[in-house]
Amino acid sequence: MSKSIFYHAGCPVCVSAEQDIISLIGNENVEIVHFGESKSRIREAENYGVTSVPALVTPNGNVLHINYGASMSEVKG
Repeated sequence: MSKSIFYHAGCPVCVSAEQDIISLIGNENVEIVHFGESKSRIREAENYGVTSVPALVTPNGNVLHINYGASMSEVKG
């Protein structure tokens, strides 16, 4: 993986964290995945080890859970 991936569910906590991540590492260095628009990517995130959103997966595969917004079970509905 060459870019980080930022997963979120669209809640205010997630949107705020998205803006901070983009400001910190640059839009060109992160792929944004909104589960409300890309439900098919939920399994991918879980395979990386994402247990709650917002979360950032680094190019090394490290998962950084940021300011708890929702569990993956809540995201799945």
